[in-house]
Amino acid sequence: MSLIEIFLIGIGLSMDAFAVSICKGLHYGDRIDEKKWKLSLVPGFYFGLFQALMPIIGFFLGERLQGKIEAYDHWVAFVLLACIGFGMIKESGKEVKDDPDMGPKAMIPLAVATSIDALTVGVSFGIMRVNIWLSALLIGITTFILSGIGFRVGNTFGSRFKTGAEVLGGIILILIGLKILLEHLEIIVL
Repeated sequence: MSLIEIFLIGIGLSMDAFAVSICKGLHYGDRIDEKKWKLSLVPGFYFGLFQALMPIIGFFLGERLQGKIEAYDHWVAFVLLACIGFGMIKESGKEVKDDPDMGPKAMIPLAVATSIDALTVGVSFGIMRVNIWLSALLIGITTFILSGIGFRVGNTFGSRFKTGAEVLGGIILILIGLKILLEHLEIIVL
């Protein structure tokens, strides 16, 4: 799997965190001014950390399953990514009810909830024997940056981008899964 594909997966995975970060930014409204850029690091830290950890956990689970499902691994990766992508599209536009608290008690559950799909992607990485350390780092950094941007976007522009971001993230994951499937079936070579 190429770095560009991993980067695109990172973007797709980070869309939930991006959307939640927008909501966090919306909640702060005019209550922040010169500290705004510092507060945008908080969701980036939590979401980036968990988006990096979950694929590693999933990877080692997937690696253990390799011998048992090697003939079907491309189908497993496709189904997992497609399910996550369709789930993101289905959930897009739903109201996120959270408070403006940015402490660990509020952020850790959100970080876990938005990174469950990354655990599943990690299983796919284990099956496909992708370099997990580089992948997790790239996914974590991508999520960190996009979550910080999401906080600022939410604070500045409002909620009109939330649904589009989730739909885009879902479409990206579905397309990556389809590409994996078609490559392994030797229908396309990219």
